Amino acid sequence: MLRWSSGEGLRREARGSEMWFKATAASTGGRFSLMERTLPPGGRMPPPHRHVGNDEAYFVLDGTVEFHVAGEVFEGDAGTFVLVRAGEDHTFGNTDTVPARLLVLHAPALDAYFADLEQLWAAPEPPDSETERALMRRHGMEPA
Repeated sequence: MLRWSSGEGLRREARGSEMWFKATAASTGGRFSLMERTLPPGGRMPPPHRHVGNDEAYFVLDGTVEFHVAGEVFEGDAGTFVLVRAGEDHTFGNTDTVPARLLVLHAPALDAYFADLEQLWAAPEPPDSETERALMRRHGMEPA
């Protein structure tokens, strides 16, 4: 059994976003990964992309998150659930002035990507967009 409270788990950080993995490939046999993620105000959105073999689900806990999914742009506040099926173009971010917090589920698990993303963003300068897109491709994502 695993049990974590808010702000606990395997911590990762990238793009100014703090991520606490509650479940990883190692703990779920690769079936899914789950993170609690804090998005800073005005935070950077990931490059628009699609997952080849992963569904991604979001549940907004606090704040407001702007979603771009399959050509639609909308805001989600606390209690909003969004399911992005494999193959759908998407990105998201916090365009508000206060932090936002959400749960993010990937099925199958995708926590290895976030470990690599953390290393990429740990450099003194942020990575250029092509370097970030190359990392996405290595983890089964296609830039949109």
